[in-house]
Amino acid sequence: MAKNKNLTGIVYSTNAEYKYTTDGQSDRATLPPQQQNLKVWLDKKHRGGKIVTLITGFIGTVDDLENLAKLLKSRCGTGGSAKDSEIIIQGDFRDKIIEFLIASGYKAKKAGG
Repeated sequence: MAKNKNLTGIVYSTNAEYKYTTDGQSDRATLPPQQQNLKVWLDKKHRGGKIVTLITGFIGTVDDLENLAKLLKSRCGTGGSAKDSEIIIQGDFRDKIIEFLIASGYKAKKAGG
């Protein structure tokens, strides 16, 4: 059985007519780039010591998140993934990503140490 992270804490209901609700995070409309406040981190926790660039704070649909991730991956020439409103790019590309995001109209800034 697959885990669904969006369920709101209900484990079991004896009511046959009960409808499970979700958080609805993936149903949110995508904000325009000018209203997105993205933070670009450098991270190596739980990654076997390898460094990744982490982009957080994206508000929008999963498709738009994956499209932005695809653009960033092709711009940096490396791999990565997009899930849980985060984009992970393999390697240290903070400066390059921030320049690209700002040129694309996003509000982006460095975060972390």
